[in-house]
Amino acid sequence: MPRKKTNGRTPADLIRPDASLEQLRKAVQLCRGCDIWEHATQAVFGEGPAGAEVMLVGEQPGNREDIEGHPFVGPAGKLLDEALGQAGIDRKRVYITNIVKHFNSTARGKLRIHKKPNADEIAACRPWLEAEIERVGPKVIVCLGATAAQALISRDFRVSRQRGEMLKSPLAPLITATVHPSSILRSPDDESRHLAMKEFVEDLKKIARHLPPSALNKG
Repeated sequence: MPRKKTNGRTPADLIRPDASLEQLRKAVQLCRGCDIWEHATQAVFGEGPAGAEVMLVGEQPGNREDIEGHPFVGPAGKLLDEALGQAGIDRKRVYITNIVKHFNSTARGKLRIHKKPNADEIAACRPWLEAEIERVGPKVIVCLGATAAQALISRDFRVSRQRGEMLKSPLAPLITATVHPSSILRSPDDESRHLAMKEFVEDLKKIARHLPPSALNKG
């Protein structure tokens, strides 16, 4: 049964200055700041420890994330976990989230196909991300993919040319960008996928050099 539009309940209504991450995770389920929620199962908030040294920010949850309610649990998430391990970054010490909290999709038969969020939708959801950044206080923010990079670094940022560059930001001491792991999964063959994965891991290794030992895998 289709859900009716609900007026109000934007981030400005729902984000309390003293709210914890767990309280924000519950509040975001009530958000109607844009229309994406109408076609999503639930909002998918970020996960990871408060005080994480590194925050990974993707574009939006996918179909699997929308169903399970956790970020990066689908194929791209499994690839990300593998890459973090190869780079020596402790996944349990990473906070991971998206700039948009609902799965934006278009129907194709029984399938729900990813649809890129537009600028208004990204802007409407941004207060949730800013609240996460404020509470986590990461040393390094890593944008995964062009949508996140252009939203958080610059509209002119090009991941293909500037990936791995460590930049200063009002959001965190350092911010950088690399590809979204889903792009690696879209590689046309095994050889190009292997190369893309190798470059992705190298980007993460550069980031690891800016992290304290507490954020890294021991041994």
